[in-house]
This record gives sequence, C-alpha cells and structure tokens, in this order.
Amino acid sequence: MPKIQVNNVELYYEFSGPETGELLILNNGVFMNTTSWLFQLPELTKRYRVLAYDMRGQGQSEHPESEYSLELHAEDLVALMDALELKKAHMVGTSYGGELNLVMGIRYPERCHTLTIIASVSHSDAMAAAMIERWRRAALLGDGPLFFRLIYADVYSENFLTGRPELIPTAEQRYAQLDLPAAVRLIESFQRFNVTADLPKITAPTCVVSAELDLLKPRRYGEIIHRAIAGSEFHLIPNAGHVVVLERAAEVNTVILGFLAKHPC
Repeated sequence: MPKIQVNNVELYYEFSGPETGELLILNNGVFMNTTSWLFQLPELTKRYRVLAYDMRGQGQSEHPESEYSLELHAEDLVALMDALELKKAHMVGTSYGGELNLVMGIRYPERCHTLTIIASVSHSDAMAAAMIERWRRAALLGDGPLFFRLIYADVYSENFLTGRPELIPTAEQRYAQLDLPAAVRLIESFQRFNVTADLPKITAPTCVVSAELDLLKPRRYGEIIHRAIAGSEFHLIPNAGHVVVLERAAEVNTVILGFLAKHPC
C-alpha cells in the first residue's frame, strides 16, 4: 500500500484511471477514507487519472496527536502533490473534503484547475454548530458503535434509512474501527473553520452541490458559497441527505462529469 512522508505526516494514497487522463483529486468527508468513493470511482476513472488519499487522522494515513486544521490539511495536500510531482488538478470533495477544496481555492489557486464542492459549508451557524458539538461529545465517550448511533440520523435521509436499512449495521461495524481520538481532532478542526469572508477570492471554475434533505449542512450553505464565487454553478440533488455521494451517486456523478467536461485542462 503506497504511503509517503510529507509535511511531517505519513499519508496513504492510491491512483486509478488512465495514466494519460486529466488529474482529479478526491478529498474525503470527515470520517471517510479512500474506500468511501466506491460509487464514484468507476465513473470518474473512465476518463480521469484519480488520486484518492486519506488526510491526516483518516483511514490508513498517520493519526498524529497534535491539533488538525483545514489549513494544515491543505498544506499536506500541496506537499503530497509536490512529492508526487503533480502541478494542478480538478479537486472534488464532499463535506469536510469540500471545505478543504475551499481552502485550496483561496490559498493555493495555482494548484486547482476546478473545484467541486459537495454538501459543504463555508462556516457554521447555530444549528450546525450545535449538532457538531454533540458529535464531539459523543466521540469523547470512546465507543465507536455508540458514536455512530448517536449521529447517523443527522446524515442520512429518512427515505434512504427506510429503503436501505441493511446498510446501518454495516456502517456501525465500520465505526467500531474508527480512531475516536483522531475523530475528535477532525471535528474540532471543523469547528474552527470559517472562510465565508474569503470566498470571493476563489477564481477557479467552481461547482457547488447541495442535497435537498441535508439536515447537517442544508442547501442555504451551498447557496452562500455559490453567490460568493463568481461564475460558479449550483446544483441541488433532490430526495437526498448529507451523504449524497452514497444516496444519489448516479446524480452526483452526472453533475461532476458534466461540470468537468466544460473545463478540460
């Protein structure tokens, strides 16, 4: 399994898709890892050279005990790109990964060919902040399956939970393996995140995607991002909760591929 030491952290990464394809980097949601893009990779890799990786604190990458931040994740990603001799990429991210894309667009525009921001925010108002603080306190209990049970209703739509109940025990088992101290550091990183005032600095072509039934990061956050970034696109995926890349994978893939086709390298 390929790992590389960059910016004082060991990161896990993997490439897929044609070597001659345009480079596309996937940025994970907060508790995701490279395997979480299962429903995107088959479509994206038909044309694009896809780099999936785990951020510090995620998956197979190192989980240092120091404080995390979205700015630090951006430094890690730039260092990873430098180490792999990658100059510029399409950036696709969901939730925490979409928020990392915003930081990349603000701080490292020369590394971003396009930005796709899925189910993300540029800051948190009172309701989202309250939900995330509940997540932090739940993670501090130190019980992965219990943590999942305390938060999962925030991220899935009711229709999905009704139609695919078999996925809940599977997800619960995955959370049993979650590094909860690292999860706390990732949550606290998100709690400090606020780039709304800097959004107009983003010049890369940007696609913003929100989910109609997202309780955690409702569409109004996507609309804030869309209005602030000149020339950006906005798409609303119907009948989907926060984990829209799973619930409505085909629709999300269509939006991503359609947007990228307009902005070839």
